[in-house]
Amino acid sequence: MRVGLYPGTFDPITFGHTDIIRRACRLVDRLVIGVAINRNKGPLFPLEERVALIEAEVAPLAGGCEIVVHPFEGLLIDCARDVGAQVIVRGLRAVADFEYEYQIVGMNRALDDSVETVFLMAEARHQAIASKLVKEIARLGGDVSKFVPASVEVALRRRLRGESRSPGPLRK
Repeated sequence: MRVGLYPGTFDPITFGHTDIIRRACRLVDRLVIGVAINRNKGPLFPLEERVALIEAEVAPLAGGCEIVVHPFEGLLIDCARDVGAQVIVRGLRAVADFEYEYQIVGMNRALDDSVETVFLMAEARHQAIASKLVKEIARLGGDVSKFVPASVEVALRRRLRGESRSPGPLRK
């Protein structure tokens, strides 16, 4: 079984992310969406809500691929080992993404050279989408419907109004 790991903060999940997930599913039998617990980034959404939003959005994308949402903290390469991934999937939007990702690949290869990294270029219509920019547009009252699914837009507006949502218990 080919297992891929697509890691990210997903704060929030965007159409760019779902595009990469859909396309990565063509390459692996099982795709683990690694939701990073990255306290340094100060995510807008708590982990449990990010997981719930991702699970709701990826369900129709699977096709013949099993998709699992898996929160993780610590080294990416350790997560890859934990979930049995042979491949780490990364999405690229621009040259700047590649320069950063190139360094990460080198470090991951030094830590475990049995795990490969595969880059998927974002489709042209998704190349400008970044979660950070989506949050800023929403904060300023702009329309984010072109960048995120409707359920994510609702959750984003709710969160920015200071309302919380109880997504239920976190599944690991």
